[in-house]
Amino acid sequence: MTRSQATKLNVCGVTAVIAVIDGKWKTSLLWLLEAGPQRPAEIRRRLPGLSEKVLTQALREMESDGLVHREVHDVLPLKTVYSLTDFGRRLSEALGPVSDLGHERLDRMTAERAERAAQAGQVEPSVS
Repeated sequence: MTRSQATKLNVCGVTAVIAVIDGKWKTSLLWLLEAGPQRPAEIRRRLPGLSEKVLTQALREMESDGLVHREVHDVLPLKTVYSLTDFGRRLSEALGPVSDLGHERLDRMTAERAERAAQAGQVEPSVS
């Protein structure tokens, strides 16, 4: 999937939405910004492993796609704050049920692994 698909008018709606949240950090950024406006340094502290360069690129793309609003306060040093737009908030809310399904899947996988481990522990070693 490419970002260029986000601008095509002849794709299905799901593809158009996935194109704007595609990437390692964008869904996490949506999740963080649901809690309210955040400064870039706050975001980086809350997402270890996210470099400043990648954060800047992701936020610029999300701003271009209408998901986040960037506000620069005219103070020294400049203070930049990011928040969700109405569209970003609606998208985040729409992803809630998808997140619930993901957590159900993870819970099921955890239970299956625990069951396999318990069964492996009950199997008696074969005698050769």
